[in-house]
Amino acid sequence: MGFFDRLKQGLQKTRENLGGALDNLFNGKATIDDDLFDEIEETLVSADMGFETSMEVIDTLRAVVADEHIRDTSLVRERLIEILKDKLTASNLDTSLSFEAGKPMVILVIGVNGVGKTTTIGKIAHYLQSEGKSVLLAAADTFRAAAIEQLSLWAERANVPIVKREEGADPASVVYDGIHAAQARNIDVLICDTAGRLHNKKNLMQELEKIHRIIEREYPEATLESLLVLDAATGQNAILQAREFNKVSQITGLVLTKLDGTAKGGVVFPLQLEVQVPVKFIGVGEQMDDLRPFDPQQFVDAIFS
Repeated sequence: MGFFDRLKQGLQKTRENLGGALDNLFNGKATIDDDLFDEIEETLVSADMGFETSMEVIDTLRAVVADEHIRDTSLVRERLIEILKDKLTASNLDTSLSFEAGKPMVILVIGVNGVGKTTTIGKIAHYLQSEGKSVLLAAADTFRAAAIEQLSLWAERANVPIVKREEGADPASVVYDGIHAAQARNIDVLICDTAGRLHNKKNLMQELEKIHRIIEREYPEATLESLLVLDAATGQNAILQAREFNKVSQITGLVLTKLDGTAKGGVVFPLQLEVQVPVKFIGVGEQMDDLRPFDPQQFVDAIFS
């Protein structure tokens, strides 16, 4: 099974909740009127697309239908899909990791406990290796019990080396060790796990700032990516998390996990249009290969095909 087929399979609940619901709506409507637009908007909101994004999409759809004098509901469906693709693509131009020729990369992975952060790190490591990159992990989430052991297991599964210290160690010191190990081994990508939650935002900000300072001082030649991992099943709460973390850290990309277990895949749209941080990876299953770079066009096709 190719990744697009796995993507369709993984998005089955979202496809039923959004694509299927819209198909039923268009098949049952012969007239293009205010009621049709209201029902489309209601369907978008119910798929966790959010009020603001749904209204923006509907306003654009109304204008296109009026400008093109559309009278066929099947054409309304086509234009809606085109609008969703256009908006998602325009808000997500930088979907790939920002590799620069000959330069190493550091990826800081951030996110609250329970979103699949450790699993995501293992899968990103596996993906990067499949792309010919050498990878090293740094277990800098030293506060959560068993975090270091869990990351060590994923390092073993992905067949990548790991730098770690004892539980409770200074996270920044682990990043420091990781940088020097990456430099000594000429590693392409250093992936650093970070604390999922400290007891207040000030502590989190200070910890991340300290890590950033060490990277800037010890590894100035490296490109830095800060990826926030979000659980798609939390719906609108994922948007709140993205906004909060963006206040305390310069997030360069999002990783959306567990899309295969939720009907709330529509949350991808407000994450792009409202939070305006690109989605870099999406997860649609438990297998190593089920985390892949995000393709906006492919994502919409998988929902509506």
